[in-house]
Amino acid sequence: MLSSAQAPLYEIKANLFKGLAHPARIRILELLAAAPEETAAVSYLLAETGLEASHLSQHLATLRRHKVVTSVRTANAVTYQLAHPGVSQLLAIARTFLLDSLSESNEQLRLAQQLPAEHLSRGSES
Repeated sequence: MLSSAQAPLYEIKANLFKGLAHPARIRILELLAAAPEETAAVSYLLAETGLEASHLSQHLATLRRHKVVTSVRTANAVTYQLAHPGVSQLLAIARTFLLDSLSESNEQLRLAQQLPAEHLSRGSES
C-alpha cells in the first residue's frame, strides 16, 4: 500500500514515463543524446525524424513539459538539448533491456522451431 507521502512521487514518475511513451519522442531523445554538441536545431530534428513541423513541435512541448529537454532560442533558431545526462543513461538502459528481451524471445522462437512438427500440431488440438 502506498503511503500518502509516497503517492505524489510515484505519480510524478509515472507521468515522466507517460511523457516518454511515444516512438517519435524516443527518437527525438536518441537524436539529442547522439548529437555531437549535445544540442540540436529544430531543422535537424525535422530532417532526421521526418515529422511535420507541427507534430515535432507538439512532441518537443511534451518533452519540455516533463522537463526531459530544454530549449534555447537564439535569434530565429531554436536548439534543444537533454535536460539531464541521466536521460541518456535511461535510454541506454532501455535499449539494453529491449535487446536482452528480444534475444530471449529469439532464443525461445529458435527452440520452438526445433520441435518436431507433431509437438506443434498436438498443442493446437487442445
